[in-house]
Amino acid sequence: MPRIRQADVDEVKSRTNIADIVGERVALKSAGVGSLKGLCPFHDEKSPSFHVRPQVGFYHCFGCGESGDVYSFLRAIDHVSFTEAVERLAGRLGYSLHYEDGGAAPETSGRSRLYAANAAAAEFFRSQLLSADAETGRRFLGERGFDAGAAAHFGVGFAPRGWDGMLKALTAQGFTREELLAAGLVSQGQRGVYDRFRGRLVWPIRDVTGQTIGFGARKLFDDDQGPKYLNTPETIIYKKNQVLYGLDLAKRDIARGDPRRVVVVEGYTDVMACHLAGVTTAIATCGTAFGAEHIKVLRRVMGDDSSSGEVVFTFDGDEAGQKAALRAFSEDDRFNAQTFVAVAPDGLDPCDLRLQRGDAAVRGLMDAKVPMFEFAIDRKLAGYELATVEGQVGALRAAAPIVAEIRDRLLRPGYERVLARRLGMDPTEVRAEVERAARGAGAAKSRQEPPAAQPGASEVPAVTLSSLPRTADVAVERGMIMGTLQYGHQVDQGLLARALEAPFRHPALEAIRETIASAPDRTRAGWAMDAVNAVREPYRSLAGELLMSPFPAKDEAGAVASTADLTRRMIVRGLEREKQELLGAIQRVPADSDGGRALRVRLRDIDVERQRFAES
Repeated sequence: MPRIRQADVDEVKSRTNIADIVGERVALKSAGVGSLKGLCPFHDEKSPSFHVRPQVGFYHCFGCGESGDVYSFLRAIDHVSFTEAVERLAGRLGYSLHYEDGGAAPETSGRSRLYAANAAAAEFFRSQLLSADAETGRRFLGERGFDAGAAAHFGVGFAPRGWDGMLKALTAQGFTREELLAAGLVSQGQRGVYDRFRGRLVWPIRDVTGQTIGFGARKLFDDDQGPKYLNTPETIIYKKNQVLYGLDLAKRDIARGDPRRVVVVEGYTDVMACHLAGVTTAIATCGTAFGAEHIKVLRRVMGDDSSSGEVVFTFDGDEAGQKAALRAFSEDDRFNAQTFVAVAPDGLDPCDLRLQRGDAAVRGLMDAKVPMFEFAIDRKLAGYELATVEGQVGALRAAAPIVAEIRDRLLRPGYERVLARRLGMDPTEVRAEVERAARGAGAAKSRQEPPAAQPGASEVPAVTLSSLPRTADVAVERGMIMGTLQYGHQVDQGLLARALEAPFRHPALEAIRETIASAPDRTRAGWAMDAVNAVREPYRSLAGELLMSPFPAKDEAGAVASTADLTRRMIVRGLEREKQELLGAIQRVPADSDGGRALRVRLRDIDVERQRFAES
């Protein structure tokens, strides 16, 4: 594939705000002057250690060490090539790229073609919803309270009943059968390739950025021998255990909410009903149970770093819905947010609830939510005869492990009292059983966990900000490096170059100083990130931390002024070091010699310079 001209690569990056790209996947909040933070998308964590600095176009995770620019972010998070990352951002900007051979932009392959194929299929299905053949589908939507505007908002379409309607339409647009197979849009049979979705209502499934990655299709006709709902199979862009239907529409309101609330429903029409009723943070899984990978995605979008958020699960009142709620409860401890269960009156799902009782009833469902722990306790107790002593004891033994799982030290005593009231037992007995269950769970966990690996003798401990010595010299060196990487382009370059001449005393900071000092242009956009990448190991991660750590200042002007002050202090320190060396040398040189006179002149000049920099 032809290479994109470097000037275009740099231009696209300079025009792109990395916070906008990262913010589509991660809820970001202020973390000091010029810095944003959120939950890392590259590893699971409870509190945010992932920082983004838009001014320098760089991200760094203090937890797992992942770092880079907007291109490396897209490559890591979406598994695209470098060329595809540049082309994707250029497309967002409407920027025309040039290639080294002078030709036009080549058609991309791989993942980009799958995205394009899915987008084309979504448009085809939407157009087919207006056809005569789609009357059954339009009637299905109307009977559930969805008009043409609702269908358009959610991109609902119709797959024709024939075997190759979509296949012909997309091959006419230049897509190959191999690409359509890879996208999961067609299937391979003994007689060839045919449309996967036929005679069905079709919902586009989009990722968090709004790109269509797959489809969910609902059976409409009695002669359809397939399942009630048929989804896109697993592809390189569609992983059902990581996809949440409606998240692209809900993410903005989720991030803005106070508290931040996510409502998890069971199906596509339930998501539509909730959004149309005003519950615009509703999402659903796509043909699979709600699990750990879904939680990771949600937590990043929520910014789930405290217990102030809410996750509300709505389930049908039937036995299957109750089991689904308990499966969700098994993953509850992965959230920092408080978790709840909402079951509608008469066991109606949100779609039927809206149809029968109106939008207000769907909104009111949130007011009827109960804490997940309370729901789980009641489900456990439902299987016991609480009028008998034997039933009470059996129920206590079954429910105590649930209460024992509560991490919040203030919540657990309250649920111990709730359980005691439900059972009609002495709270002291209940507390003792809960503590016994907690000890048993802890012992079982310790038996399952392998012993921690001991570092080998040859392993070198990583140098991090927290491992730097807490001395005055190191504090000044660290502060100057941090300020230079973040605000050096706004400081007098002559002053900065002079401050970088003298070696630093700490070896890790000295390695970073050497790289910064050799940077050809410290005013060019992106220079700091390039410098970090050029730092030799094992100090590169420390350089990334210094680039991303919040600078101790009230605002940008204060940060620039502080960086300039640290620069002058480093120059003064260098002059003082030179003065000490000259004072030692002057003892060994005759006072009336040319060398002695030159040393005294230099000492006088140093004092003048020290005074000037100290007072500036």
